Amino acid sequence: MSMTRTLIALVACAVILIATMAAAWSYIESNHELEELFDAELAQSTRIIQGLVQHLVTTGSPEELASTLEKTLQLPGDALDEEDHNEILPDGAGHKYEKKLAFEVWNPQGSPVLDTLAANDGIALQPGYARVESTGFQWRTFTLQDPRTGYWIRTAQREDVRKELSQELALGNILPLLMALPVLLIAVAIAIQVGFRPLRKLEKPIRRMAPERIHPLNVLHAPREVSGLVMAVNSLLQRLDDALERERRFSADAAHELRTPLTALRLNLERLEASEPEKFRELTASVDRMEHLIEQMLLLARIDAGVDFAPDCLNLSDIVAQSIADVASLALRKQIEPSFDDRIGQAMMTGQPTLLNTLMRSILANAIQYSPQGTMIETHLHPERDGFAILVCDQGPGIPARERGKAMGRFRRLDQRLGSGAGLGLAIARRIAEIHGGKLTLEDRPDRSPGLCVRIWLPVRATVT
Repeated sequence: MSMTRTLIALVACAVILIATMAAAWSYIESNHELEELFDAELAQSTRIIQGLVQHLVTTGSPEELASTLEKTLQLPGDALDEEDHNEILPDGAGHKYEKKLAFEVWNPQGSPVLDTLAANDGIALQPGYARVESTGFQWRTFTLQDPRTGYWIRTAQREDVRKELSQELALGNILPLLMALPVLLIAVAIAIQVGFRPLRKLEKPIRRMAPERIHPLNVLHAPREVSGLVMAVNSLLQRLDDALERERRFSADAAHELRTPLTALRLNLERLEASEPEKFRELTASVDRMEHLIEQMLLLARIDAGVDFAPDCLNLSDIVAQSIADVASLALRKQIEPSFDDRIGQAMMTGQPTLLNTLMRSILANAIQYSPQGTMIETHLHPERDGFAILVCDQGPGIPARERGKAMGRFRRLDQRLGSGAGLGLAIARRIAEIHGGKLTLEDRPDRSPGLCVRIWLPVRATVT
């Protein structure tokens, strides 16, 4: 898992956890505070009724008290319709939630003066808050006794209404937080992506860096937190470049220094072979193989050193045809018949003709070397994506899929009994394809018969680097 995804996941989990805890705390606290508010309103309503009772007791008779309280506090029956979804009563007579309130008044002797609750529990009245059950609902009540008149007054609210209102208000408090949470998570993900952008910018030059073009990373573009790591990587790249340069210089110098004594040795062997050919023929062939190896090492050293090979406009069809003609003598010695299937005719592209000819000759020579006598080598050229694909197929022993990566390494020969090369042909061909922006791979034959196919893909606008 990438660091970006891990960080996004961790931060998202932390944000969700904190938001959940904050929402739960807000919900609980809001419910508690609203319950306190409802209790305060319940007590306030009771005290208002207390004032009304004091006034009516001092100004009228008990009958007038009961009649006035009933007219004032009794909700009209037609307003009690539960199916009616309108909260405001007809003609502005009040509010539907009034039926969620109830009032009870008892005279000093304990006889009810007004009872809209019908709880039938006025025998043992106690001042303060309590809960009673009536009409199938739980009610929250507040009771007090007027010290001047001796009347008991109680106001009640339905518990389900209190809970409904408190939950709606509490949810209203946490709803903005819950709605903002997805936006917050998206913002966190975007912020982390933007924060890691400088690291991705550092990654691109490393990915594109080739062994022959090693260069330090720009420390100024690196975040302060990883600047030390970038400087350590630059130091490592410098040491690696120095080591590769020493290796290239050694290979080139060794190959160059061996050229002269090998040339002199071959001249002497040619004179000796003229008199005793059977005795010196094998030794002469060994010297030829050494000269071929040295030429390949020098070519590889020049390619790795980045020698300036200027690209030119060329016809890839002509290059492939000429390469097949160049190895025709090798094919005739083993009675191998090369064929060329050109489906384009004018495969125009930019590239370095000499290098591409070397690539094709290396592939074809390898195919001839490892093919049995009297077989065929087929070469196909066709357009593919934004370039051209060359497919060279032989009828040799092939290479197992697990060994194909090793076969393209330098100085790698999987079977020393076959051929006489040094194991540089495929490495040179692959390197030439790479510097043209192409790719070389080893595949099975399309017809699934024994053998091996080398696929080379080259872009139309190749730039030799």
